[in-house]
Amino acid sequence: MPSTRTIFGGTVRGGRPVVTLTIVALCVVSWVLQLVYPGWTSLWAFKPALGLDEPWRFLTSAFLHSRSPLHILFNMYALWLTGPFLEQAFGRGRFIALYVLSAVAGSVGYLLLASPDSASWDATVVGASGAVFGLFGAIIPVLRRTGRSAGQIVALIAINMAIPFFVGGIAWQAHLGGLAVGLAVGAGFAFAPRERQALVAWLLPAGVAVVLVAATLWKYASVGML
Repeated sequence: MPSTRTIFGGTVRGGRPVVTLTIVALCVVSWVLQLVYPGWTSLWAFKPALGLDEPWRFLTSAFLHSRSPLHILFNMYALWLTGPFLEQAFGRGRFIALYVLSAVAGSVGYLLLASPDSASWDATVVGASGAVFGLFGAIIPVLRRTGRSAGQIVALIAINMAIPFFVGGIAWQAHLGGLAVGLAVGAGFAFAPRERQALVAWLLPAGVAVVLVAATLWKYASVGML
């Protein structure tokens, strides 16, 4: 039987937002492991100094958080506010691509603005906030595409981007990287012509992934590590 699709090409599904719930579960399980197994964080956290030799850290760091429960609670709450909406709009496959690319972009954003001559090069970066900011960014073109105001989400982004200037220890570079990629991918998914939505669903994530890899290699080459 033919499936019902949203205007963005996502398959309309009833029931629970499976992908969003899975991401939340992975983050919670990982956080518990961080508390009971001290070496868990060091295995998966992102550091610019380690990213070239251990590239999985660009993604796995998004499933780690600081020991403070406020960090994971805030990120999971933000994910729950945005994830189900975008998962339903784009469909599971597109939503996974958006989340993963935004998470990686958060680490890439931090890398690009870090320097081997500063403490930032060996700093540990953890948290889903880069991916969450990607979801924030993706909502803007979705709302615009449906004729709704994006003023509230823009204000929310502005407030959260300003917080690191008053509170230390927040990797605003990761927020910026995730936001930029989320906005770009969200716009591509939201405004793709209906007859090309399936093609864009494959080509756009692949293209963004290539850009992220290229930016990463350029950075490491510029500091003499390649």
